[in-house]
Amino acid sequence: MPEAPKILSDSADCIDGIVVENNNKVLKFIEDVTADADEVQRRVLSQILSRSANVEYLQRYGLNGCTDRETFKKVIPVVTYEDLKPDIERIANGDTSPILCSQPISEFLTSSGTSAGERKLMPTIEEELGRRSLLYSLLMPVMSQFLPGLDKGKGMYFLFVKSEAKTPGGLVARPVLTSYYKSSHFKNRPNDPYTNYTSPKETILCLDSYQSMYSQLLCGLFQNEDVVRVGAVFASGFIRAIQFLEKHWSLLCKDIRTGTIDSKITDPSVREAVMKILKPNPKLADFVEAECSKGSWKGIITRLWPETKYIDVIVTGTMSQYIPALDYYSNALPLVCTMYASSECYFGINLNPLCSPSEVSYTIIPNMAYFEFLPVTRKDELTGSISGPTALNDKEKQQLVDLVHVKLGQDYELVVTTYAGLYRYRVGDILRVSGFKNKAPQFNFICRKNVALSIDSDKTDEVELQNAVKTAANQLLQYEASLVEYTSYADTSAIPGHYVLFWELSVKDSTLIAPSVFEDCCFTVEESLNSVYRQGRVCDKSIGPLEIRVVENGTFDMLMDFALSQGSSINQYKTPRCVKYAPIIELLSSRVISSYFSPKCPRWTAGHKQWCTQN
Repeated sequence: MPEAPKILSDSADCIDGIVVENNNKVLKFIEDVTADADEVQRRVLSQILSRSANVEYLQRYGLNGCTDRETFKKVIPVVTYEDLKPDIERIANGDTSPILCSQPISEFLTSSGTSAGERKLMPTIEEELGRRSLLYSLLMPVMSQFLPGLDKGKGMYFLFVKSEAKTPGGLVARPVLTSYYKSSHFKNRPNDPYTNYTSPKETILCLDSYQSMYSQLLCGLFQNEDVVRVGAVFASGFIRAIQFLEKHWSLLCKDIRTGTIDSKITDPSVREAVMKILKPNPKLADFVEAECSKGSWKGIITRLWPETKYIDVIVTGTMSQYIPALDYYSNALPLVCTMYASSECYFGINLNPLCSPSEVSYTIIPNMAYFEFLPVTRKDELTGSISGPTALNDKEKQQLVDLVHVKLGQDYELVVTTYAGLYRYRVGDILRVSGFKNKAPQFNFICRKNVALSIDSDKTDEVELQNAVKTAANQLLQYEASLVEYTSYADTSAIPGHYVLFWELSVKDSTLIAPSVFEDCCFTVEESLNSVYRQGRVCDKSIGPLEIRVVENGTFDMLMDFALSQGSSINQYKTPRCVKYAPIIELLSSRVISSYFSPKCPRWTAGHKQWCTQN
């Protein structure tokens, strides 16, 4: 198996020659591992199964120590989270026997996907941090082929940790990025010009979102001439940072002018770290003030950080809705999606990072996990949604193909077997084969299966939405009113974005229903949604209050007529529960007779309902 590149750093503070040597090693590694993709995959699976030969899960299905692909595929089922949930709950409750993995489970990574309204728990092991670090180490050498000189400046990245909880068995449960930022791999990373950020680690590790954002922006502004790239994880997070700047630039300018930090920043470690950077700079304060006080914020990124070459954010999938705002704020700087990863596993990287966002393609790195692919077909062109069965029959199981056998242009659901104890696990991401790097396929990310609504990291599916709407609509019955039809969409015309529900009602006398009744309906829907959504509303402030728009009677008949005019079959038509197509949203919006917002935030606490929040 091609050996992971040994990154040279620390010595001579990464002088030019060492940077070039590091880059060449990384590029050779990518070349080798993709050229021998099938053999790498065979060895990865054999290694995983050899190490886990005695785990309960594999013994349960009679693998009996076999490590070949044929036996593995014959006896091990293709599963979803619900299938694994009993085993995961045993681990969470303190069972330390080798249930899924021969190595100890070090923590749980909480997925943005949910089960029964709570975040899914993905088991992980200590060595996975090294595997994630490997993928991160590939990104900048690839990027430097297209934009030289990135090692000469700093990155202004808005990175944040989220709250964590402990399971009854004492394992930490937290998002994958929080796990990485708190690890020694990130905090004690070696001297490397590609991980030279404007934000001190203390500002990133601060749990208070206001203090973290303020201090990171302050450091980024103070070092504005050093910044050559900017970014965040998701496009929505970067937009929030710019809008935070719109609200607080005067305070930030005051701190830059005086070399002090605002009294609202109370975290001692944050204050100490920022004050090591900050010095009085009236000239810079005048410059920032002049730019921020202009009437237009068009191009504000290139105005304040003039050396910026690109924005590093995820703009694929539901994040594509933020592209117009990013273009406005940046004067259309390149939008770069560098990597493809999830809580379950890190998958691949973008080898053509300056491509258009609509053409982003990720090359799967074959030594990250063992990959299989389930062919899928798009079911609903009107909504763009893709759904599939939760359980596979024998014929469907036989359709799964290995990494090197996928077909160009075909859509697949990703299935992974990981070092940390997931076997033939359906991730739920739908990918389309766009090309190949040597023998390794490249994929466009199409969508998350069954997801109806998403603003930030939240993922609300149709079943969950249906149940929430039903619960809320029951409140109308006492007013002799009922819900006839509904649909929804994610409105990101303002930041933060919010969920919008279009309701058509059958009502005897609408004057009997006070606005507060509909506001209570909004709140009931929010209370009924999953914990990721509620965290976005309460803690992260990344999602705005849910809105119900009541539409005129007959609106959904008009929606059906429109769908039929676009080629839908009257025999197969059903009301879409989520809409994205602009003409449909315009049609619905033109029929709105009243609108209402949720009056307060829903309840949310860290961790699953039955756990105690970690102090």
